[in-house]
Amino acid sequence: MRLVRPEILQTLPGPEDITRVELPNGIVVLARSNFESASVTLSGYLPAGGLFDPPEKPGLAHFTALGLMRGTERHHFQHIFNRLETVGASLGFGASVYNINFGGRALAEDLPLLLSLLAECLRTPRFPVKQVERLRRQILTGLAIRDQDPADRAEMMFDEILFPNHPFGKPTDGTRETIASITREDLLAFHHHTFGPRGMTVVIVGAVSASRAVEEVQRCLGDWVNPLQPSFPEIPSIPPLEQTVRRHISLPGKVQTELVMGTLGPSRLSPDFMPASLGNNILGQFGLMGRIGNVVREQEGLAYEASTSLNAWKDAGTWEVTAGVNPSNLQRAIDLILAEIRRFISEPVSWEELRDSQSHYLGRLPLSLESNAGVAHAILNLERFNLGLDYYKRYPALVESVTPEQILEVSRRWLDPERFAIVSAGPPME
Repeated sequence: MRLVRPEILQTLPGPEDITRVELPNGIVVLARSNFESASVTLSGYLPAGGLFDPPEKPGLAHFTALGLMRGTERHHFQHIFNRLETVGASLGFGASVYNINFGGRALAEDLPLLLSLLAECLRTPRFPVKQVERLRRQILTGLAIRDQDPADRAEMMFDEILFPNHPFGKPTDGTRETIASITREDLLAFHHHTFGPRGMTVVIVGAVSASRAVEEVQRCLGDWVNPLQPSFPEIPSIPPLEQTVRRHISLPGKVQTELVMGTLGPSRLSPDFMPASLGNNILGQFGLMGRIGNVVREQEGLAYEASTSLNAWKDAGTWEVTAGVNPSNLQRAIDLILAEIRRFISEPVSWEELRDSQSHYLGRLPLSLESNAGVAHAILNLERFNLGLDYYKRYPALVESVTPEQILEVSRRWLDPERFAIVSAGPPME
């Protein structure tokens, strides 16, 4: 098996070259210098995502995040973008279930500008009426397109089945009805009561010393406080399905059926994660989409694409199979996928399959860390999942330690084909 060469291992981010500082107001700053680049990448989050949406207004965090750059107490919408474009910089916001996420890029000399605008948008957005209504129309257009997309509709229904009456089962971007009902006052109130420094993480990677990066964050955000900022909500428990649930969403006029099927998976913090991740790679990722891609697409020709994914968060995860099929092949594709999963949980994977996947994991790691953005994303995940600053130094050993027997044990624990959510979306079924 091909191992990570020692000289490559030495270049991976670790405690010797990542600086981590927690400011008095709770903001965590992580920095890594790279003076071979002229730029800096900024990435981070604060805990104000969809989990904080009122039950009757899913999509409020998403709407708020997209509105942060539409005008502040100091600068209007066009001025903010002109300042960024003048120096070739970028800055953007988004929302996930857990967080408001942000990211940007600039020349190292323009880091103070980038952080100043980040702080301004986070702390003093105005949500001007004209910009809010323009943004609302854009979101509604996107939702109308989403609601006619078979893959999106199948995925949404899949989440609803696995996470009934749970924040994970609701679309983070909301619905057309909820977005239409959200007011400017809702945006202001959500920002006022939810945004704050506690739990916020900022990562800076590039041509700047770690000490200067921390100083700049302290300058822009170190005095931010919000006594109203709530504690992170408790995540309700998620029981597994008791039996298979089958749904079809009819979308007249479509010619392809999109299929999503699967079950709950391990969280990112679970000891099952690494064996499940390597197992998932063998099952439906490696080469031409693993075993499932080989059987369903290559051998039988029943799907335009077929693959698996392991989606792991802090508190839960999903293990999914997705495929795009001719409607007439739908049931045959489902049967083949279930048969392949039953085989997967009945016998260990071969050492050859496992070593191929391990080699793939070890080879792609340094490639994913070639850019400042890749390093920033990697460091952000260290903090997000409390993996430790030495995680990437330990990563090769973690990958190499997985055995076929561990994959079989973990797969049997999570993959029960008798308790799957199976959702298809496309032309009406005959």
